[in-house]
Amino acid sequence: MSEASCDFVAGRENQVFKVKGDRGTFALRIRRPGLRSVTELRSELVWLDAMDRAGLSVPRPEPSASGFLLETVDGHQVDLVGWLDGRPLGRSREPLELDNPAGIFFALGRELARLHDASDAFVPPKGFLRVHWDADGLLGDDPLWGRFWENPSLDAETRNLLLTFRSKAGEELKRLSSTLDYGLIHADPVRENVLLDGDCLRFIDFDDGGYGFRLFDIATALLKNRKEPDYMTLKANLIEGYASVRQLDMSRLGLFMALRAVTYVGWVVPRMGEEGSPIRNTRFVADACELCSDYLRQSAAI
Repeated sequence: MSEASCDFVAGRENQVFKVKGDRGTFALRIRRPGLRSVTELRSELVWLDAMDRAGLSVPRPEPSASGFLLETVDGHQVDLVGWLDGRPLGRSREPLELDNPAGIFFALGRELARLHDASDAFVPPKGFLRVHWDADGLLGDDPLWGRFWENPSLDAETRNLLLTFRSKAGEELKRLSSTLDYGLIHADPVRENVLLDGDCLRFIDFDDGGYGFRLFDIATALLKNRKEPDYMTLKANLIEGYASVRQLDMSRLGLFMALRAVTYVGWVVPRMGEEGSPIRNTRFVADACELCSDYLRQSAAI
């Protein structure tokens, strides 16, 4: 592909380039050092390959000339995956602009269920390694996205609220973990990671994908849409779409909405120096306070 064109696309977690050549169009990714181990990166690509073979519309890994899905170039881990056409479902903090929002959210729920089904059917090879969005990964001493209760912007009242949530939610997860649906999940199906291409719905950006509660994917898909005027309809359609493929107990969705919200309060801490982060932080903390308070009130009422 030495004659292919190569254009910069994005550079937050990974450096991503759009590559166009005689073989087609691809995304060339230079993976961010330290974000994932080599074993984790290879495992992601093996999983993506299996999901593509199962009929999901996901980036299909392309082997190098040596036959490997991941190569080391000048000390950087690099991979190549198929470019997926389509436009994002939406942009954060902007109103959704969809011709058929109910139908699209039904399709989103259906495709998440198909992803979970295909992931359950996937037999990971020896050495397969991905992160775990389990009780420790969400609420332990070293959560995957950071110690949210130590966000330096929190006042005493807010910190106490998040600590109380952490304790109560941890107790509930420990009690329910053996009964909740758990397996490989996308973990970040936000608007920007869902592409619409006609009637086709595609998932991109599996960087955070790993083992987790299936409700975590549902909560993530819904969280940033809570301010939409027809949110309750969107939520109902997403759940209906999921149920059209597989069953999932939604009774603990409020817990997972709060769990997803607090992850952002931890995630933003090392990014406080980035442009716009103080505003994002304020929004993340407000969302977490609202959802954690809702969860604690509902728990007290049971």
